[in-house]
Amino acid sequence: MCTVAISNSPVFSPSSRVSSSIFCKSSPESLTLTHAPSSSSISPSSSFKFRLQKPPPSASGLIRASNEDSPISCSSTSPTLLKRKRPTRLDIPMSSSGFSSDRATPCGAAVAEDRWKEVEVEEDGYSVYCKRGRREAMEDRFKAVVNFNGQNKQAFFGVFDGHGGSKAAEFAAENLEIRIQDEVEKRGEIEIVEAIKQGYLNTDSEFLKQEQRGGACCVTAIIRAGNLVVSNAGDCRAVVSNGGAAQALTSDHRPSRQDEKLRIESLGGYVDSSRGVCRVLGSLAVSRGIGDRSLKQWITSEPETKMFKIVPEFEFLIMASDGLWDKVSNQEAVDIARPFCASAEAVSACKKLVELSASRGSVDDASVMIIQLDRFC
Repeated sequence: MCTVAISNSPVFSPSSRVSSSIFCKSSPESLTLTHAPSSSSISPSSSFKFRLQKPPPSASGLIRASNEDSPISCSSTSPTLLKRKRPTRLDIPMSSSGFSSDRATPCGAAVAEDRWKEVEVEEDGYSVYCKRGRREAMEDRFKAVVNFNGQNKQAFFGVFDGHGGSKAAEFAAENLEIRIQDEVEKRGEIEIVEAIKQGYLNTDSEFLKQEQRGGACCVTAIIRAGNLVVSNAGDCRAVVSNGGAAQALTSDHRPSRQDEKLRIESLGGYVDSSRGVCRVLGSLAVSRGIGDRSLKQWITSEPETKMFKIVPEFEFLIMASDGLWDKVSNQEAVDIARPFCASAEAVSACKKLVELSASRGSVDDASVMIIQLDRFC
């Protein structure tokens, strides 16, 4: 099993410091990436790779991504809403948890935090590349569960972008797939959209009981019986190459989105600009996600979910945190990834995309996962 962490999302107006982790366990039939075993379970021949480097110097019938739409003003236009007394602006607490001492440092690295600086995974059907931004700790996680059992090809993929700490992203990576599966077993395949929704809500509720700080944006993809079911809460995004044309399967949840802004205001909150970014109560730059206890009245964990039949034109799916999408457009990402995917070098495409975002000035962590959809037809 395998999870990955990355930090540096500008979601919170204050900066944050956090911990991170990743471990692997695989079998011929199934591979699960999540948070668990020790580094001794990773064999030298595994395709899972760590890249330890010195920190860089400071310096469509489907939905279109929201960040490519025209900007929306943060200010309310409703006279009624203007008269409402605003809740007190919140200062979001920062996480300062360190690295767990019981986790071995891979490759003999002397500094524990360096083991999460760069992570590369390449497996049958998908590839992942994650790289920490310019802050001290990573906050992203990812998870993949793949089963190629005969004709019954199933998979779960997720990318989780933490903010205010890595705890929520780590918890979602460890628990969300299990909670969704529990709901599917209770409700049946025909109610999978409702099962996913309840899985997200249950994961959020369980995380909040732990009284941990921070939150996480999520994007997940479930493949069953030739169908692709994509869900998101926050600004992680999924984009499919449809015959070479980029089509976003999710829409970012940000306070600048008109329906999200109205929902927040209808609950007694407000959207204000801080550092040129629209934020919930002037603090949080996303409007949905797991966690965010101090803003839970306005930050819902309910995902938006859509189902698609996997057709031959669906070449590959890119799932990534906003560390990519803030600097690279949907079509650019597809255009760059397509030649690599055609030559079975998808992990190189993931890496190329992360490097492009960084070259354009991104200081955020970036996690990019590419799923080869033809493996699941």
